[in-house]
Amino acid sequence: MTSAFTDALAWLIVGLFAAAVAYDWYEGERGRGRARYLAAASWVVFGVFWAALFPHFAFEQRSFIEGALSFAALPACLYAAYLLVDGRETLFLLSRAVAIMGLIYLPFTMITPAKHLLIETVAAQGAFVMDAMGYEFEVINHGREIQGTYLFVHPTKGEFTTNVLLACTGLGSMAIFGGLIGAVRAPLGRKLRALAIAIPVIWGLNLVRVVFITLAFSFQWFQIFVDPISGLVGYQNPNMVSYFISDRVLAQSLSVVALVGIAWAVAREVPELLTVAEDVLYIATGDDYDLHDAVGTDRPVRADGNGEKR
Repeated sequence: MTSAFTDALAWLIVGLFAAAVAYDWYEGERGRGRARYLAAASWVVFGVFWAALFPHFAFEQRSFIEGALSFAALPACLYAAYLLVDGRETLFLLSRAVAIMGLIYLPFTMITPAKHLLIETVAAQGAFVMDAMGYEFEVINHGREIQGTYLFVHPTKGEFTTNVLLACTGLGSMAIFGGLIGAVRAPLGRKLRALAIAIPVIWGLNLVRVVFITLAFSFQWFQIFVDPISGLVGYQNPNMVSYFISDRVLAQSLSVVALVGIAWAVAREVPELLTVAEDVLYIATGDDYDLHDAVGTDRPVRADGNGEKR
């Protein structure tokens, strides 16, 4: 979160989506009138939230991927709101997922001991890996309380420090899959197997990401790109180019690929999640896709024996 405004907006969004889910459960087959409009309003506010984050991602963080996604989120959320009002009831599943994602992620932004424990655990494991690889460095305090900063001494350019922040823990990706898996109506055993696939893989890949970015920045692996990147991004410190390439370009791009792969593996255990993917593709393209047929799984049915209503 970047400000008190976006923090408050995030909690408002979770509350609105949770209320929409509650109304959906209460209204059931009676028409989903209030639930439909409340869920649509939640998507509108969700779009405003991402629009508010766009300057942070695009200009402060200099992340083209996160900036582009946050920029595209506003029209996508507005379109989702329109589709809900228009009768696309499968979007209630994605609405439930967003509520659960927020309930997983946001407490770590508010409960300081939990936040510190998560950061320090990732930092300690990253240190273990780099120590096993034979690198010499120190783990020092970030601020006054969190021991989550790696200090390397470059042979010619001096000291380099890399901070492990909450965004570096993989919590966001774990919250996404936790929310999606928690939102679907599927047997508990299959949900637990899906979590057992997603969470360890995300944790392990994120640890690789932390180690890679730290080493690339500390040893200035990508300085051959100083001139084009400095001109493009506007870094005053040329040493930041290696950080930009390793994090903003390589790590974030590969993270998208990894998340798609994890989603495919999870969908094999919980094919109900393919309904969410179909809705996302419909929002992005305007066309319906049958991913259940593509993956070779049966489309889930409701208790009354009918398929999910579009």
